[in-house]
Amino acid sequence: MDKKYRHEWKHIISKSDKLSIAARLKAVATPDPHAIDGKYLIRSLYFDDIKDKALRQKIDGVNRREKFRIRYYNLDTSLIHLEKKSKLNGLGTKYSAPLTAEEAQKIVDNDIEWMSTSEHSLIRELYIKMTADGLRPKTIVDYIREPYIFKPGNVRVTFDYNLKTGLSCTDFLNPDCVTIPAGEQEIIMEVKWDEFLPSIIKDCVQTPGVRVSAYSKYAQCRIYG
Repeated sequence: MDKKYRHEWKHIISKSDKLSIAARLKAVATPDPHAIDGKYLIRSLYFDDIKDKALRQKIDGVNRREKFRIRYYNLDTSLIHLEKKSKLNGLGTKYSAPLTAEEAQKIVDNDIEWMSTSEHSLIRELYIKMTADGLRPKTIVDYIREPYIFKPGNVRVTFDYNLKTGLSCTDFLNPDCVTIPAGEQEIIMEVKWDEFLPSIIKDCVQTPGVRVSAYSKYAQCRIYG
């Protein structure tokens, strides 16, 4: 499961900054082809153990850490993925495996024995973490994402906003599951790239007075449950 680690910047920006940056990006980058009207709704279900290890490691800035989540888009349960995000020395990578809606619901319901014989190594890994470390679904994280793609450098710039939390609810396949705003509504700009960040994109996303942030949507939502 070797995979290349990517660079990542996160910035909390204003609405006016977002409008200016998006206007510049539209001149050089392309919208994500999977987006609808330039954006999509992301719903994720994050996992943690009884000691909130993933949350604490993020808050403490631990150099090597990982977290698991299940994710789908635009409330379309026909395409669901289990994902593991790993961080090392400030760089990030992501591993992914497909899930059916039935499989995802079984994981939510802690019906997990089938995972031990899955053809996907990531599903088997989550099974081990759930049985040995007590990893369990913790909270729903909802937000709207506006993505842009620039092929040189494999660059992806996204604006995330309207962050909501499911509190202690983990019934994330239920479109009627109630979510509430997760605190002050901020716009998070994320910039991800491989070996190099082209200067044309660097110029597009530069915002005077705005520094790189360690913002975590999961940590922000866990404040409420």
